[in-house]
Order: sequence, then C-alpha cells, then structure tokens
Amino acid sequence: MAVPLLQLQDHLTQLEIAPTLGASLANWQVRATGQPLLRPADQAALATGSPRRLGCYPLVPWSNRIAEGGIAGPEGWLALPPNTDHDPYPIHGSAWQQPWQVEHHSQRRARLSLHSQVPFAYRATLDVQLHEGCLSLDLHVTHLDARPMWHGVGFHPYFPRYTDTQLQVAAHRVWVGDEGQLPSRLADIPAPWRFDEQKGLPPQTVDHAFSGWAGGCIIQQPGYALHCHASGAEHYLLFCPQGQPFFCFEPVSHPINAHHLPGRPGLRLMHREETLHLRFSMRYQSNC
Repeated sequence: MAVPLLQLQDHLTQLEIAPTLGASLANWQVRATGQPLLRPADQAALATGSPRRLGCYPLVPWSNRIAEGGIAGPEGWLALPPNTDHDPYPIHGSAWQQPWQVEHHSQRRARLSLHSQVPFAYRATLDVQLHEGCLSLDLHVTHLDARPMWHGVGFHPYFPRYTDTQLQVAAHRVWVGDEGQLPSRLADIPAPWRFDEQKGLPPQTVDHAFSGWAGGCIIQQPGYALHCHASGAEHYLLFCPQGQPFFCFEPVSHPINAHHLPGRPGLRLMHREETLHLRFSMRYQSNC
C-alpha cells in the first residue's frame, strides 16, 4: 500500500513528508540536481513503514533509551516496555510510532498534529516550513495527562555520509558509560570526538550524547553545506555507525537515560496544559 506523502518546495529545495509514519521527513533534496540533503528514502524504505528507514522524525516525549523498565513520576512508577524488536529498552518515545494528522498544507508549509494516550496523554504539533533553502521544524508538546510527568523532546535526522563529510560543532562535555549503551557520568570530550574546528567523522562507531551545546552546527558535504541551529536543546547526540552511508546528528533536550541520571538533566516536569518547545533549522548553501 502506497504511503501518502505531502510535497513542499521553495525555489531551491523540495521536501516529502510522511504524516502516517510518525510525521517523518522522507526526502529533502536540491530541486535543480536531486542531490539528497537528508538520507534518501526510496519506495522500499517507505514500504517498511518504519521512520528508522527515512530522513528524520520527531522524538516525543523523550529521546533515546530509558533503562530500568520505566520512570518514576511524582505520583508513582510508570512502566515502559520495550517498543521495538531490536532494542531491550524503550526508545525515542511514542510519537514516531503513531500516525499524525494533517492540519494545514501549502506549497511551503505544513502543520501536523498528534493526540496521544501513550504512554500518557499529550498533544504534539509539528510545523514544517521551507524558505530560501532553509528547512525549519517547530515542535510543540503539551502535557494533557492528569498526572504530572517528565518530558523531553528532540529530532532524529539521518544525513548522508561520504568519505569527505565534515562536521563543526562545539560542546563542553560528553556523557559516557562504563558498559552498554547507557551513560553514567560526564567526561571531557576525547580528541576524536571534538569538532570545535571542522573535520571529518571518526572511523570508529560513536553513539554518545554531548552537553553544553549552544545550538549551532555546520555539516560540510561534497558541493554544499548545511548550517544548522537549534533552540530548546542544550544537548546533541552523535551517532556514527561504522561502515554505514549515513550518520545522525540529533538535537535533543536531554542525554540518554536522563530519567535515571542525577538531577534528570534536560528533562522538564510538566503539569496539565504546560508546553515544551524545540526548534531546529537546516539551511542549505551550495559551494558551487
């Protein structure tokens, strides 16, 4: 069955959105050349029905993994079973696994919304806009449950990775773990993971959260650059799987497993009708 897609375009770029697949961005590319700016998704990728095969999706109401089988709220324990068959932990919230509704669609704008009861009641809206080669994503999440609960947000974009892909982004510390994929402590950033100056991605696998981020990032690709900026996110996750033609640079409000870290860094305890906001923009600039 074909996946319904929304089409957006400005004079430089064009975008496909898959509302029923977790409000995912399927393809963003240069109009004149077809060059992909996010990891491209063909019909086979769309047919899987998984946002993990597409270009980008929102992370609501948390980012990445949560350990210990759930989280403690002010009014008691909330159990969270694994939500995929590839990971022992619940991962990336619940919004990416639900269909979103289209509230508005025009040539350069779209608004999508989700009313969720899983794992608690919340409403999410995603405003998508293209303007002069800049893709802007505005994510709002409103808590609707009678019980207060911890919230976090983020985006999970996949970028093409080439031999000469380079990254420039500054952070203060990195969250690392002594075992497994869950962090336990903040540490100084080792040289291979420091991108204060523009340089290539490391050949070894990286899957870590970085803190103390001011929100700016430049991704340099063959023939173009993406100038990225986030507000509402003081952390980013860098995921560079070894031997894969993509990498992920994820603006997020909190590190991995923040619900079980001291002080719950980056999370916000929200009561009914309180709202959390994250904005992420990516501006295409040709080098030709």
